[in-house]
Amino acid sequence: MPKYSIVIPLHNEQENVTDLYDRLKAVMEANGESFELVLVDDGSGDDTFSLLRQIAGVDSRVTVVRLRRNFGQTSALAAGFDNARGEYIIAMDGDLQHDPADIPMFLEKISEGYDIVSGWRKVRIDNFWLRRFPSKCANWLMAKLSGVDIHDFGTTFKAYRREILEQVPLYGELHRFIPALASWHGASICEVPIRNVNRERGVSHYGISRTFRVFFDLITIRFLLKYLGRPLHFFGTVGMLGIFGGTGITAWLFVEKFIRHTPIMAAHGPMMIFAAVVLLAGMNLLAIGLLGELQVRHYHEPTRRAPYSVDRVLRAHSEEQSVPE
Repeated sequence: MPKYSIVIPLHNEQENVTDLYDRLKAVMEANGESFELVLVDDGSGDDTFSLLRQIAGVDSRVTVVRLRRNFGQTSALAAGFDNARGEYIIAMDGDLQHDPADIPMFLEKISEGYDIVSGWRKVRIDNFWLRRFPSKCANWLMAKLSGVDIHDFGTTFKAYRREILEQVPLYGELHRFIPALASWHGASICEVPIRNVNRERGVSHYGISRTFRVFFDLITIRFLLKYLGRPLHFFGTVGMLGIFGGTGITAWLFVEKFIRHTPIMAAHGPMMIFAAVVLLAGMNLLAIGLLGELQVRHYHEPTRRAPYSVDRVLRAHSEEQSVPE
């Protein structure tokens, strides 16, 4: 078994694949420990998989996982983690904006006993308004809501102990929040500064729209961290406020109708409708909201159902194997 597994999701990165492999191999061979490269083709439409297959054919330390379509970065990472065999797993992007020369810093910190080592793009060189400013706001909010004091949740460049990843289910955009989710299990986390390199080849897959998706995932993370074992405490509080409010207004209208003989429809028609809406909303929060969240957790955690579909896996000294549907 290799000591280290380098997991890299790739989507239409034919211009970077060969250079990435050469640089990773040089860095890891210089380290002297056993390693493997797990390269995940996330439904590329170019020659990425063809190049990966050639690399796997000449290097037994390379495992190639090809997904049937583009499932997204989190699912591609999950596929890589599931096929990695190393004691320690390092995840990074495949566009060479993460410099393989920074890997020894992660190895040094993980060997000190940390469960997660997170990269920190301390000096960023990308567009301020489209990338840096939204990222700064999102990272500040993530740190406050999750209680994990790191500066850069967004970067994929992180190192993990295998047992930590086995406790964290991945779906949606949750790869950004692995440190936050792992902190719930008591994981020790530290940061190392990494270089932020401009993409030299290929087209970026990131856009401002990703910020909105991350925001919704952040709400999910906040809920999971605080109410993971007690979801009724959240829905019950909000739902009971609605129920108590609606019941109180209904009781007041009852007094107005039967004690003071006030014509309710004429004098308090809107208030009666409001009471009914608030009461029903509270009951719906208790029922629909709670059941919906429990269904999501039941799908992703107890069954451990994979959020991706593998087309084939290439390993050394074996023929190309298709995965049955």
